[in-house]
Amino acid sequence: MLLILPANSPGINHINRLIMALLPVLRYPDPRLHKKAAAVTLVDNSVRGLAADMLETMYAAPGIGLAATQVDVHKQLIVIDVSEDKSSPIVLINPEIVTRQGEMEGEEGCLSVPGIYETVKRAAHVSVRALNLDGKAIEFEADGLLSVCVQHEIDHLLGKVFVEYLSQLKQTRIKTRLAKQARITV
Repeated sequence: MLLILPANSPGINHINRLIMALLPVLRYPDPRLHKKAAAVTLVDNSVRGLAADMLETMYAAPGIGLAATQVDVHKQLIVIDVSEDKSSPIVLINPEIVTRQGEMEGEEGCLSVPGIYETVKRAAHVSVRALNLDGKAIEFEADGLLSVCVQHEIDHLLGKVFVEYLSQLKQTRIKTRLAKQARITV
């Protein structure tokens, strides 16, 4: 697959940065999580640097996906790595789902909703179009965990958090639980 980059890829480390930054992740129900991301008009070193920082943040969390919206950067950029050994980072710029097929249910979590896992329905198979770190158009098919992760992260770019697929009662309980956790950790 063209978009999967090895950890030492020149696309990821293109700017030869010695230090990458861990970025603060917004927590639900922060209203900034509902802001729609703007398309990236130029894939340059700042975008590649943001992707590298996002990957570092995602791995440190630890997580398998992160959208720029979650780090309060409202650009259409997501990073994903569903591999067991964190060896297959995927960077998608201006991603869009072209087709959806089938349906599956699975438990999802989110770095912006720490400690919460709920069952969500998603398409079982998606076709995706995006730009890579070189600004080249790519298309690929995804199913299983990769399909779920792509859909979850694209939702973030559209201003939607996975808990919004749940009932109002569950959303209220999650907000209450997260508010309580925030008071305990402060």
